[in-house]
Amino acid sequence: MTPVILLAAEKESAQVTDWAARIGWVVGLGLFVALVYWLMREGWKWRGTLQGDLPELPTAPDDPGPARLSMSGRYHGSTTAGQWLDRIVARGLGTRSRAELTLTDAGVDVVRPGATDFFVPAAALREARLDKGIAGKVLTEGGLLVLTWQHGEKLIDSGFRSDHAAEHNEWVETLTDMINKRETEGAR
Repeated sequence: MTPVILLAAEKESAQVTDWAARIGWVVGLGLFVALVYWLMREGWKWRGTLQGDLPELPTAPDDPGPARLSMSGRYHGSTTAGQWLDRIVARGLGTRSRAELTLTDAGVDVVRPGATDFFVPAAALREARLDKGIAGKVLTEGGLLVLTWQHGEKLIDSGFRSDHAAEHNEWVETLTDMINKRETEGAR
């Protein structure tokens, strides 16, 4: 019989952590994230500069009349009409926020805590519809109330989502009736 010789493997110590390399990678990653954030911020500011020709937003009149409808929910942003990804950031229109909408005969008053309030005069309203997305926010079909309005030389789509989505249909019907009535009276 042949003797079996077992050779014991030489013991190895555990791998030593190379702290300098690890810290270098963490710092490098942190700098990369900071650079990306800075570039995004600069892009946002540049977009605002390019849209600097947008006039000041209208404010609500002192006596807008009795409220026909009101809604609380979220303001998801404004875009160039028909171009749901061309976000408008000038004059604070790019800031998503909570919103309280009030419809009167004078127009739609948009009150946004922590952001710039604005008013859409009834004469500026062009269309109200249900849609599924605006400026990078995509919801279920019909989950977004979109108001198309004229501001200066620009047609703007502004997107809102009510806390109670069932309110959207009433808003679309009422606004469409107001717009059609105004156009009919203007044609006479």
